[in-house]
Amino acid sequence: MIRKLALATTLALTPLMSLAEGVTHYLAIHVNENDPQVMNIALNNAQNVQSYFASQGDDVVIEVVAYGPGLHMLRADTSPVADRIAAMSLESDTISFAACGNTHRKMSEAAGAEVPLLEEAGMVTSGVVRLIELQEAGYSYLKP
Repeated sequence: MIRKLALATTLALTPLMSLAEGVTHYLAIHVNENDPQVMNIALNNAQNVQSYFASQGDDVVIEVVAYGPGLHMLRADTSPVADRIAAMSLESDTISFAACGNTHRKMSEAAGAEVPLLEEAGMVTSGVVRLIELQEAGYSYLKP
């Protein structure tokens, strides 16, 4: 019985493995902590995923979504990973960074001035809504 199950599993997975060759994968990475270690882990994950799929002949599209305290990752005045984000953006056109508009508005109100974002960051209305949209569009989800 175990042998039949193993054979059935192998046969069932064989078409999926063939279909996976040369495909494009999609990954949403969620950052909501103002912790340089978490931010660096998220960027390490993105780089490792890109390297892995490139070695397999596949492509990967990655969007890093930051909101709440994690927005500091994309703030021009407080980001501890600004240089890494700039370098990664230059190295790959398949990684993007989304800043939560709700968080940005609240941080700007608290600061009494517009909070500057990194030029690599795009603004979305809501970080949480963006993560929902990406998952509904088939993106895999990662929270480091």
